[in-house]
Amino acid sequence: MGLQFGIFDHIEPVPELSLAQIYRERLVQVEEYDTAGFYAYHMAEHHTPAVHSLAPSQNVFLAAASQRTQRLRLAPCVYVLPLHHPLRLIEEICMLDHLSDGRLEVGVGRGGLVEAYFWGNDADVDRNQTRYLETLDVIRTGLSHDELTYEGEFFTFDALPMRLRPRQEPYPPMWYMRNVESAAADGMHAIIVGSLDSFERNVQRYRELWSEHHGAGARTPQGTEPKIGLVNHIVLAETDEEAITIAQPAWQNYVWNLETPRRLEAQRRGLTQFLGPTMSARPMGLPDREADAERFRIPERTEEQQRRRASPGNIGGDGRGAGFSVIAGKPDSIRVFMDEYVATGANYFVCSFQWGNLKNDQARRSIDLFVNQVMPHYS
Repeated sequence: MGLQFGIFDHIEPVPELSLAQIYRERLVQVEEYDTAGFYAYHMAEHHTPAVHSLAPSQNVFLAAASQRTQRLRLAPCVYVLPLHHPLRLIEEICMLDHLSDGRLEVGVGRGGLVEAYFWGNDADVDRNQTRYLETLDVIRTGLSHDELTYEGEFFTFDALPMRLRPRQEPYPPMWYMRNVESAAADGMHAIIVGSLDSFERNVQRYRELWSEHHGAGARTPQGTEPKIGLVNHIVLAETDEEAITIAQPAWQNYVWNLETPRRLEAQRRGLTQFLGPTMSARPMGLPDREADAERFRIPERTEEQQRRRASPGNIGGDGRGAGFSVIAGKPDSIRVFMDEYVATGANYFVCSFQWGNLKNDQARRSIDLFVNQVMPHYS
């Protein structure tokens, strides 16, 4: 399998546009992704007090997208499982899988503690992880059996008939974000964030762990080759200078949308447990998010190779924006970076075209340049 391309989307506020218009414009973009041959459209889940996701119910938006596309696979990425009742999610997964003619893919994760708190859930990091694991177990069991029997800490079901079944067997393909070790162990595709150097180490780690857990050359439960990709926020223009001029303020806006509203709300309410390092606390016993640099070594690079591997535009990379990266430049500059990306051994490249305060016409210009002057060299 050669390099495939996907889309990662938050659907953020756009200055001076109504919510209805934002949805309309984004659905037109989704139609373009379908026509252009992108593999999947991945949509994040975030809830109030966050403002960087105007489609907190991914299933509602993707149901609409399913009726306007034919090949593009539709992939919530991720369902924040501690915020969902597993039976309701099983039923909606089945509905979407049939509405899309078997094009649904399912990303899963535990989400952040701030949203768990405002949702009314237990905001303890370890109990949140326990709820995530149990919900995932219930969903996998319910999707792949005619009846559901389960006894856990949070959920108990006794021979409950599963009246709805997914179109794909045993269930739609699954994805995990931001940790290749968890993805590999659970037999899931992986999407992560970071620099190209850290990504290359994680590609090595993912391949090694996949073989350890499932056997060399093993495929996913759905019979496909496991995918691993890196999210890249992209701006393309006719010149590097123009792309950078557009991308820089958009990135500042993106970072504000992603980080500030939740922090301000926590400060206003005196929720000190959600401020500083504790806001991103991780459960005990989870594997590190980044591959060990000593164990997973990458070849030494010449100065020219290091230049080619740097993100075009040199925007971001300062730890803000949840570790996401930006590439901005003319198509030639993006292709230089893409050549290095392919050299990591990855088989999936994840684009984000409208983010921060970028407008629809700016995003569609980047999409057009990428589809016509970048993708044909790699797909």
